[in-house]
Amino acid sequence: MQQWTHAIGRAQQMMLEHSTRQVARGEPPFDATAVARVQTDYINESVAMWQRFVDGSGWLKSNPDPAPADSPAARKDRRFADPAWQQHPFFDLIRQSYLLTSDYLTRLVDNVDGVDPKQKAQLRFVTNGIIDALSPSNFPMTNPKVLEKTLESGGENLVKGIKHMLADMEKGQLTHTDGTQFEVGRNIAATPGKVIHETPLYQLIQYTPTTETVLKTPLIIFPPWINRFYILDLAPEKSLVKWVVDQGITLFMVSWKSADESLIDIQWDDYILKGQVDAIDTVRDLLDVESVHTVGYCVAGTTLAATLALLAAREEADKVASATFFTAQVDFAQAGDLTLFVNDEQLAVIEKLTTSGVLDGRYMAATFNLLRGRDLIWNYVVNNYLMGQDYAPFDLLYWNGDTTNLPAKWHRSYLKDLYRDNKLVISNAISIDGTPINLTLVKTPVYIQAGKEDHIAPPQSVWKLVDHFTGPHRFVLAGSGHIAGVVNPPAANKYQYWTSATPATSLEEFTAKAQETPGSWWPDWVEWLRGHDPETVEVRGARRPGEGRLPAIEDAPGRYVRSR
Repeated sequence: MQQWTHAIGRAQQMMLEHSTRQVARGEPPFDATAVARVQTDYINESVAMWQRFVDGSGWLKSNPDPAPADSPAARKDRRFADPAWQQHPFFDLIRQSYLLTSDYLTRLVDNVDGVDPKQKAQLRFVTNGIIDALSPSNFPMTNPKVLEKTLESGGENLVKGIKHMLADMEKGQLTHTDGTQFEVGRNIAATPGKVIHETPLYQLIQYTPTTETVLKTPLIIFPPWINRFYILDLAPEKSLVKWVVDQGITLFMVSWKSADESLIDIQWDDYILKGQVDAIDTVRDLLDVESVHTVGYCVAGTTLAATLALLAAREEADKVASATFFTAQVDFAQAGDLTLFVNDEQLAVIEKLTTSGVLDGRYMAATFNLLRGRDLIWNYVVNNYLMGQDYAPFDLLYWNGDTTNLPAKWHRSYLKDLYRDNKLVISNAISIDGTPINLTLVKTPVYIQAGKEDHIAPPQSVWKLVDHFTGPHRFVLAGSGHIAGVVNPPAANKYQYWTSATPATSLEEFTAKAQETPGSWWPDWVEWLRGHDPETVEVRGARRPGEGRLPAIEDAPGRYVRSR
């Protein structure tokens, strides 16, 4: 106990002395007044914390729950939910010292001035990552739950945890769920349908109708190729695919092939021309319709925006009746934490990881895990490595770990041209197949969905689609984030969404005007689709998979989604 308290005290003293020297030298240029205030708060809170500790037996009597009396520790934090963190003086000291020092470091970084905003954001991100990694909950000797479990099981939890860890090291990826409980085509990605078109880049799935009549205008969904498409077709009760089919819509899904040596030369032009445009023309020809509704999710939404601009420039915009964007961006000036990974140094690292022409999908998975390290990394280190718990079955986390490889050429150019240089919103700065891209030419009706808590495509970034397109639009702000904000079936009665009956010139103005509606935004979206073309047709011929000019190749979900 003396050693631990001495170490914590020394650490706090070193932090104070270090920041004082930095301010005195002016390196880095802190706001001296703000730093002084932070230091004063830190000293006062440290003194109060130590005073409670040295009171000894009076610790619990005078302060049975120290957290409410201690502002940094008063935050809700699942890492310290176990009562032992507050009831035992030793662990409460560790907890409060950690939270106090974490708060001090975070506030100190926030008061760094005179640096580029992006550099400051990078510093904040790295600092938060280090803080999360050094949490006492991550170490067996300073986590009361782990100590208790170790004593109860005679150390079996650690043995089991090491087994989990070695298995993850073997496969090169952190496990989040029990993958043996899921099988693509059986209990996920199981909506009935057929693959009716196949290219080296993608398979096109047509789903079996469940109604006697359907909208005349079909719908094509373009999911991101950085993930598997079945995020939109999980268990039946969560499946957007099944729900859309049940609404009386002829639905097609693009299933992208995970990159291998045959796709090393694929670039963005190919995803547009050989992917999206090819799928649009295939469906139009199959069903003999003038136009299709389209959906682009995430990176496929960004690509759909370029596709629409290409079609407009070539006077072929009438091929698309409407476009829906799920958490997609075209202007990357405020693109969130992913921009922190895009600079010359990071691009050089990526270059070294893709010598084969293909980026291993596990690197992308690790990147997304880092964005939410506390939930997607350290939570599993504690529960499955230290506590030795079994993995719970969870379809969304199974999908999250089902990685896809990416063509290195496309990946590098996408990061450079869009995330770093933001060329898509500069008229004619990018050309596709020799045609300059200008987003202001897009007059196609668009439905734009953003997630209120999205950390990958922040709502203020998604909103910018409104600024660059010139046709009619409907903007919807959904509760939750990048995944749960999209995959929110009406039957779940979860979250909410916001819409505005009057136009807005900014997200702030939209938020001030918007009306909140409980539940899922899916019904609002389908009504919007019907409003653009309410005509229906009977289900017969090509409206059934494999009964038109394109015979069925295989049952949905096809081979490509299973390829590794």
